[in-house]
Parts: sequence; structure tokens; C-alpha cells
Amino acid sequence: MVKIKKLWFNPKSHSGWSKSQPATTRRRKLLSSTIKSKSFHDRYVAAGRKIQSLANVTKDKPTKRIARQDAMYFFRKAKKNK
Repeated sequence: MVKIKKLWFNPKSHSGWSKSQPATTRRRKLLSSTIKSKSFHDRYVAAGRKIQSLANVTKDKPTKRIARQDAMYFFRKAKKNK
């Protein structure tokens, strides 16, 4: 009998992010899925955390690499926009 391991990743909102999309499309969708009433700094951090959580739990290497790149992009933008 094979035991299926359940992962904790369960996003509150669906952004439409896909690893096959161009970087600009992926990042635009992530940013648009954040709360609009917050500052850009907070929105960048939220988008980075959202995609970083996916990178932490996925077992697909290309998805992990692309999601981590997008997360680092948002964290750098948040640092500049402080």
C-alpha cells in the first residue's frame, strides 16, 4: 500500500500563474492577484511570498526554478520600493 503525502500548499486566491507563460505575464498575474488597497511594497512582498510558497512545495524542477526566480524578482522590487 502506497501512502500519499499531502502538501500544505493551498493558496487563498488563484492567480492564473503557469510556468509556460512568459515572465511578464506570470508576474503581472501574480501582482494583480494581491490586495489592491495595499502599498506597492506590500503587494510585491505578498506576491513574492505567494509564489515562494509554491516553489517550496513543488517537486517539479522547472516549476521550482521559475517560481523562485519570480519570487526573487518581487522581493527585489519590494526592496527598491521601500
